[in-house]
This record gives sequence, C-alpha cells and structure tokens, in this order.
Amino acid sequence: MQEVHKWHNDLTGKKLVENLKKNLFDAYYFEDGSEVSKYIMNYVGTGTKIGFGGSVTVQSLNIAEQAMEKGAVILDHNDASLTQEEKMDIMRQQLTSDIFISSTNAITASGELVNIDGVGNRVSAIVFGPKKVIIVVGLNKLCKDVETAFERIKMQAAPKNMKRLGFLNPCIKTGYCVNCDAETRACRIYSVIKRRPMLTDMTVLVVGKSLGF
Repeated sequence: MQEVHKWHNDLTGKKLVENLKKNLFDAYYFEDGSEVSKYIMNYVGTGTKIGFGGSVTVQSLNIAEQAMEKGAVILDHNDASLTQEEKMDIMRQQLTSDIFISSTNAITASGELVNIDGVGNRVSAIVFGPKKVIIVVGLNKLCKDVETAFERIKMQAAPKNMKRLGFLNPCIKTGYCVNCDAETRACRIYSVIKRRPMLTDMTVLVVGKSLGF
C-alpha cells in the first residue's frame, strides 16, 4: 500500500509543480520534509533575516531551529512572551525580511495559492516585501479548484487553527466554519494568488506528505 501512496503522491505532486511553473512560480517537488529543510538552508547564512508566517507546516520541519544554528535572525511573532506591540513590530519587520517562509491554507491542482487571514500580515508578506518568499505545502492541501480550496479551509484549516490559537469562535464547537460574527473571527482576508506576483521572488516547495492543517 505504501508503494501505491508514493506513486500517487509523486504523480500528483510533479503535475502540480508543472502547473505552478506555468503560473510563473519557481516550484519543486520533494518526497519528504527533510529534503525541504536542506533546500531552504542553502539560502540561510549569518545575519539572514527570516520571517515566519505562523505555519504549523513550517514548524514541523524545525526550520527556525536549523536557521538559528547558522546564525540567522529569526522574526517570529508567535512567541508567547511578546507583548502585542512587540508582535506588531515583528510582523512589520517580516515585510522587509530577507526570506519569508510560510505555507498556504490550500493549493489548487492548476497551481493557485489560496489563503484566509485574520490580520493580513501573512498574506501581505507572501505577496510583496521580502527579498525572497518560500511556500512549503503538503499534498494534503491539494484541492480541485478555488471553490473546493476555500471549502477545505472552512472545514479543516480554519477550525483547527482557531483551536490551536485558543480562539473561542463558534467553529470550535461545530468543527467547521459557520461564517460567524465573533470579535475574534480570523476569517477576514480571502486571497487567491493565480500567478506569481510580478516583483516577488517566490518559490513553492511541494512535499509528497501530509503536513500541517
């Protein structure tokens, strides 16, 4: 059975990379996360300023820890010890980082990146600002089209992220988005990147595994 899973992941992953390239993204396929970490570390050196978009996918690969060992400066606003003002300052610094590393909430078979944000710092940094943007996405986030991508986010990514962040929104009780009016609603900015932004050096790393939410 493992051979069948690998065959399917390799087939769909490589096809996805082809379509991403048609959309002018720099894109590569990797069978597992360890290869992704090695690839990213090629861009990291002493003093490299790296911003992180709060991605569970990226956290699972221990990229920040590896980057710190190489002397990089880590811009991560998710540190629980930070004040709100300090978090905002770091999020602004991420917009001009040397590298911004994130995942995407969903990706379509035709090579479009689909996201929903609450503050907009992640989507903003992905689109414009950092010298280089790296998107890491597992094949569990692959969807047929934009409509099913947003459906996936509502059914999977959004409620799981709200639970992770401790937001007591209605989706914590239902397990899926109900288009709430809660003050802590995080589904505020809806983004579809159909082509690589004109002035952004963006690389999408597709991983043949299930990663993140």
